[in-house]
This record gives sequence, C-alpha cells and structure tokens, in this order.
Amino acid sequence: MTDKLFFDTDCISSFLWVDETNIITELYSGRIVLPEPVYNELSNPCVPHLKQRTDILLNARSAEVKIILEGTEEYELYNKLIQGGEGVIPIGHGEAGGVALAKVYDGILASNNYRDIAVYIEKYHLQHTDTGLIMKEALEKRITTEEQGNEIWGNMLARRRILPAGSFTEYLESLHYED
Repeated sequence: MTDKLFFDTDCISSFLWVDETNIITELYSGRIVLPEPVYNELSNPCVPHLKQRTDILLNARSAEVKIILEGTEEYELYNKLIQGGEGVIPIGHGEAGGVALAKVYDGILASNNYRDIAVYIEKYHLQHTDTGLIMKEALEKRITTEEQGNEIWGNMLARRRILPAGSFTEYLESLHYED
C-alpha cells in the first residue's frame, strides 16, 4: 500500500502528546501528510512540544505539510466543509483539510473524529483509519506488544485523548464483536 495518509489534528496528536511518533513513522514514513490547517493547529504556542515533535517528523522527511492552494479542487471542497450550508454540515479546519485532500488525492483519512466525518467518509467513499486501528496495525506488525499498547493507550487517555475504549485490550476485544 502506497496511499498517503492525511491526518487531522486529533489523530496525529494522539501520538505526539505521548511521544510515540515512532509508531506512525515505522508504519507510514514518507506517507504522512499534514494539511496546512493541521500544522497550524499543532503550532499553537501554548503547547510548543507538539510543534517541536511535528517539526522532527518533517525534518526527517517522515511527514510533509500540504498547503491547500486557493483555486484548487481541494480548496473548494475545504471551504465548503468549513463553511457548511446547502446540506453540508460544517466541520473543523483540520478535519476539513484531511477530508478534502484524501478525496482529491485518493488517500486515507486518519481521523478520530468519526462523529463529524462519517457522513463525508460515506459521501466521498474515503478510506479511513484512526488511532485505534493504527495501534492495532502496530501490534500486527510487531512494532508494539499488547502490553506496550495498553501503556501507550493509557498515556493517551491521561493526556485527554478521546479513544473508544478504556484500554487497548478492551479495544481489541471490541473489534472481535464487530466481525
């Protein structure tokens, strides 16, 4: 698989907050794309370590920032998604950037904010992943163990990341019930 992953702020932040970017770089190095609005959100001076860790990814060429240029197809969709109207429910800038770029460039949307993006995943037939699925893939590829996954998951929860279960093990068990 060579598809680019277009991360929204919440999904990439899950790994940045707990300093576990090695997981996403081992899985997706060179395929990680941050829409410019996401990079801007990560550059908040109140949380300088997020920008520092992001810049490390960028400098190592594990990730890139994609500017949404005025007059492009992605710009038109991005504006529509943030402004709403005419049957379009407005979403945040980071989510809108991820959706627009994933659609135009036929990539994968990496977002935890399923409530806001579900309608667009369906409407635009987007591939989608989130923190839980990324952690599961890291387990399957032996980048982490389940025990390490539980520790990382707990650290993410302690940093107020919103995840779908109280532990990584609980998350994995919930996936078996959905099969």
